[in-house]
Amino acid sequence: MEKIVKFLKEKESEMVDLLKQFVEMESPSQEKEMVDRLGEKIRETFIRYVGGKIAIIENAHAGNHLRAEFGEGDEQILLLMHMDTVWPKGTVDTMPFCIDGDKVFGPGTFDMKGGIVQGIFALHALREMGVSLNTKVVVLITSDEESGSETSRSLIEEEAKKSKYVLVLESASSTSGKLKTSRKGVGMFHIKLTGRAAHSGIEPEKGISAIEELARIILYLHSLSDVNKGITLNVGVINGGSASNVIAAEAEAEVDLRVTNQSQFDAILPFISNLQPSKEGLTIDVTGGINRPPLEKTAEIKKMFQLAKEFSKTYLDFDLEEEMSGGGSDGSFASQFAPTLDGLGPVGDGAHAGHEHLLISQMPVRSALVALLILGLGKKL
Repeated sequence: MEKIVKFLKEKESEMVDLLKQFVEMESPSQEKEMVDRLGEKIRETFIRYVGGKIAIIENAHAGNHLRAEFGEGDEQILLLMHMDTVWPKGTVDTMPFCIDGDKVFGPGTFDMKGGIVQGIFALHALREMGVSLNTKVVVLITSDEESGSETSRSLIEEEAKKSKYVLVLESASSTSGKLKTSRKGVGMFHIKLTGRAAHSGIEPEKGISAIEELARIILYLHSLSDVNKGITLNVGVINGGSASNVIAAEAEAEVDLRVTNQSQFDAILPFISNLQPSKEGLTIDVTGGINRPPLEKTAEIKKMFQLAKEFSKTYLDFDLEEEMSGGGSDGSFASQFAPTLDGLGPVGDGAHAGHEHLLISQMPVRSALVALLILGLGKKL
């Protein structure tokens, strides 16, 4: 165990160099050609550092996905990562990769190209140390996590069904480095209202305002939030009307729902999908649904975290903590089929923000934690 930690700490500068290459190869979710170019770079890197088998999964609707295998065995541990980012093409020109002390800034450093680097080096360490695994490690690197995992969800679920454990190399909880042992479920909805237009000064009685109805619905939906129970409904985007002197014939809204467990989804969803107009002449159309299920903390996940905590204290000299995350990840899908430990990626801050960065000193530490977990969980299979 100590040899793995020492080996990875000696690889810190090499990890940063590889991260620089990945960050400077931009990979916006909607830019298939750019994502595929990074995917080919990752494939070549994986072969060089890890060996094993790696295949490109062709995808016509978004970037291609990558699937790799390392080690042998009847059981498997799944490592989940994604190579797409939220940053549009050209961001690296105005927000370049740069180092300031222990921080590396740049689009995708924290979310989550640093996690890919750390995952590759974790497996690299196991190979270089001559570790014989009694389990197969499958690595799935997807291309559309930031846009909802529409083309990768079935792949994630298929691999999770075959896995004994799932490790997600999404970023840790900011600079605190906490792992994510549970995540809220996410629901996304679009509400469209249709009323009747009329001149607001000459004949307002002939109009039926879609905006007025939307205002009523917003207040109603927000009243369903219960922060103490972890339930939040937020109408984050609204649009409607054509002019200030016209009764609005149309209005629409985007709604975000977060819950801590499936039973809360079951209780809240009917209130959204069954919205009824307050008067004749109005219609309400609701589309959308569950975007990501909740990752609920199970007894097996508790055991996985305790193992990670033990390794952190014994071999990495820090006290690991955990939290529930309000955001979803691909781990949310995987957790429906196998125990899933999330947040094993970079320690840093600023996901999706201009100050996005990771801590260099934590890259080999977190990479070592992943390697140790693969070994520890493999023995439990």
